[in-house]
Amino acid sequence: MDMYQKRKMRQEKKNSSKNNGVEKIQLNWYPGHMAKTKKMLEEKKDLIDVVLELVDARIPYSSKINGSEEILKTKPHILVMTKSDLADDVDTKKWSKFYETKGYTVVSINADDKNSLKNLITTINKVMAEKLAKKKDKGNNSNLIHACVLGIPNVGKSTLINRLAGRKVSKVGNNPGVTRNLTWLNTNSNIVILDTPGILWPKLEQETVALNLAAMSAIKEDILPLDKVACHILTKLATFYPEILKMRYNLESITDFEEAYNIIAEKIGALNKGGEADYRRVSTTVINDIKLEKIKNITFDKIEECCSEK
Repeated sequence: MDMYQKRKMRQEKKNSSKNNGVEKIQLNWYPGHMAKTKKMLEEKKDLIDVVLELVDARIPYSSKINGSEEILKTKPHILVMTKSDLADDVDTKKWSKFYETKGYTVVSINADDKNSLKNLITTINKVMAEKLAKKKDKGNNSNLIHACVLGIPNVGKSTLINRLAGRKVSKVGNNPGVTRNLTWLNTNSNIVILDTPGILWPKLEQETVALNLAAMSAIKEDILPLDKVACHILTKLATFYPEILKMRYNLESITDFEEAYNIIAEKIGALNKGGEADYRRVSTTVINDIKLEKIKNITFDKIEECCSEK
């Protein structure tokens, strides 16, 4: 790492404040369309039967909307853990049990697995069974369920909706902020979906949360420095998944990031003429390995760490 980058990293570390041992940053991230979404949801609340809150199974703490219980709080909430095929199954089970103890109905899904989708539909109908029965008693035989889908950007809302509809009805992208408007969409079942833009809370103060979101492409790449996000990913792999670190990057461990970057640069052909690593290219490669799902079976939020921070 060159002298400028080293000074920059030292200054960032110096400027970071700490609270109970948790490093914090002041990261303002609240685009106007997110505030507009919350307002419009309140206006449509009488049309909504149930809330499906999606979280990324790889970061089920970091990707959960802060204060989501206050959004349409009179409606039943189902917590849907998306991208379970990319997450560590052991951790997914731990988080499912944790959220169940908090009163949530929890479903883990892989949007490309038909059985997984059937399980979600069955769960929604079970949660709504009593309300449907009451409607029938009043002479309303419609079994349509109007579900609102909430989640942070790039959590898999559009992919899930398209699978439920059996066709492309919602725009999909690896970058945050693709969906912009509230839209009612029919599916192949009795569930009608209200698609919403991704919602994030006004401030992200825990640095680990912000870095986890950046690592999973939930916030735009220019919000945090690329090298900081890449180093965070490498640290998580070194700590919890050293076998992946070794297989993917030829790294046994990480004691010095400059050395680690040089080893990765040599592996991917990103050494400059002087034999130094192209830091931007290495950082982009590491981030894209997550973004393009080349690295699987990982969970960055560990329940033992996250719950101790609450």
